[in-house]
Amino acid sequence: MKNVREPAVAGMFYPASSVKLKEDIQHLLDTYKPQEKFKNVVGIVSPHAGYAYSGKTAAFAYNAVKGKNYKTIIVISPSHREYFAGISIYNGDAYKTPLGEVPINKKMRYELILDSKIIFNGISGHRAEHAVEVQIPFMQMTMNDFSIVPIVMGDQNRMCINELSQRLASVMNDETLIVASSDLSHFYSKEQADKRDSIVEKRIAEFDYENLQNDLEVGKCEACGGGTIVTMMKTAALFNKKKSKVLSRTDSGDVTGDNSEVVGYLSAVVYS
Repeated sequence: MKNVREPAVAGMFYPASSVKLKEDIQHLLDTYKPQEKFKNVVGIVSPHAGYAYSGKTAAFAYNAVKGKNYKTIIVISPSHREYFAGISIYNGDAYKTPLGEVPINKKMRYELILDSKIIFNGISGHRAEHAVEVQIPFMQMTMNDFSIVPIVMGDQNRMCINELSQRLASVMNDETLIVASSDLSHFYSKEQADKRDSIVEKRIAEFDYENLQNDLEVGKCEACGGGTIVTMMKTAALFNKKKSKVLSRTDSGDVTGDNSEVVGYLSAVVYS
């Protein structure tokens, strides 16, 4: 019997109706497009809040890769709902959304976990986690015939980032895309959030993942998934793709009008 990870946040973070979900994503993709085209895209940063808040920011990233022929999409997510040590790759056969099932690339999963003491095959971090799930409908609307490797980082420390990026670089090819699922700072005033989030934006724009990691470690800036961004960029560098462009940065106050406590969102593309 197939082991399928059912949707956990359909009807909350995005519509549970396949018709409404398609309509909403199509509207976002039609409306929010980068001004330039990008070649040899190896990674994107995409936020993971409800589509009403961060969908337009995500649309910029997915438009940058729309229609490209990726066979495998690696999604790296933080763990919001459970703590565990190490890095968990979903041990089932597929992830499901209202738009259908997406198969897991089991060969790549096996290669990533082989002899690793940190990366393992499991269900930890995947049961109710939204940060992987919310990316998949956007993939389903922009790409065809792909499999995924859903990765949740229980730890986003330097050791885990180094191990995962080395392993990812060893399995990467030109038909693989990495999605770093990350929001920015949480619950500061708009002015305070802008100061912190602009540091993340600058580090990504300058392809400076070393200093991004340093800044995150000492608390100069914050990102709910900062380790996923550093991992994606470090992998790209090992794969010799070292150009980056920030496509959009917004926050929840732009939608709600409440600027007293905002959550920041950013999308970016890494290419050559």
